[in-house]
Amino acid sequence: MSTVSTQPAPFRAGLDETVPLLRVHDLSVGTSGATIVDGVSFDVAAGERTGIVGESGSGKSLTLRAIAGLLPRGVRVTGGAVEYGGTDLLTMPARRRRALMGPEIAMVFQEPMTALNPVMRVGDQIAEGPRRHLGLGKAEAADLAVQMMARTGIPDPARRARAYPHELSGGLRQRIMIAMAVSCGPRLLLCDEPTTALDVTVQLQVLKLLERLCEDTGTALVFVTHDLAVVNQTCSAVDVMYAGHVVESGPVAELFTTPKHPYTRGLLESAPDFDRPDRELVPIPGFPPNVADRGPGCPFAPRCGYVVDTCRTAMPPLATVAPGRLAACFETDRLGDEL
Repeated sequence: MSTVSTQPAPFRAGLDETVPLLRVHDLSVGTSGATIVDGVSFDVAAGERTGIVGESGSGKSLTLRAIAGLLPRGVRVTGGAVEYGGTDLLTMPARRRRALMGPEIAMVFQEPMTALNPVMRVGDQIAEGPRRHLGLGKAEAADLAVQMMARTGIPDPARRARAYPHELSGGLRQRIMIAMAVSCGPRLLLCDEPTTALDVTVQLQVLKLLERLCEDTGTALVFVTHDLAVVNQTCSAVDVMYAGHVVESGPVAELFTTPKHPYTRGLLESAPDFDRPDRELVPIPGFPPNVADRGPGCPFAPRCGYVVDTCRTAMPPLATVAPGRLAACFETDRLGDEL
């Protein structure tokens, strides 16, 4: 049986190891009439697992799709840079950038039934990437597909490799997506809420699988979700997004115990804490703003219990508030220490 090639791809061999594997700098994404993602910046080191959290509409998924070059029709990058190993993906020729998707950067989507080809056997779909990017023959790629299915915990992989997507459960389809994503040994794995449609038991299995795969291969992970518990379990660092902005970032353990932004605190206070089941849940009042109708000042100001007049007229910068911690808030000191 064949194995994944350990020979570095030409691009990988030229990566600058002195810079973060992924650097997103001042990224803006929008349409002709509105800015949806506004000035987002964050770094991901080689082997690091980073979460991006926030309510629906905060710009998480569009940020991820901008990194992958998979923005929907009518949406485009309007500013900033996305550097992979020191090279800006946004200025790279489209053909060269597409060639990176698979052997260098891979993506796992939210709903496998819409991402998988319904008229193609799942084994053939997994084998497609290794045949194209690793130069494997048809038989070798088919063997590798079965190996990857076994590695992701799919029972009887040789038989299921001949199945079509509709013949498999949601959990198995998501494992197929993960097998496709890691089949070429990428250094960066982008996950767009891959466990949202799964029940709790299967969700845990998939998260453990991703964690193990990243540990075994040294792959960096960017995990987009609205579920704080998933980030706490899977990631070491987290960026909190609201209305297209990163409003706080830092190590998961510190950010979840001592949030430095009112929005982060609101997310944590409105989520169940199974270590403190008697704690009262406090919902965040109001609704996120319409991105096409945002006024001046902090976008969270209308919902914030710490708001002052300055918040309504000026956008607070994302600044260092503690070692390794960034927050975009004028009133960070008023938040107190621990939840």
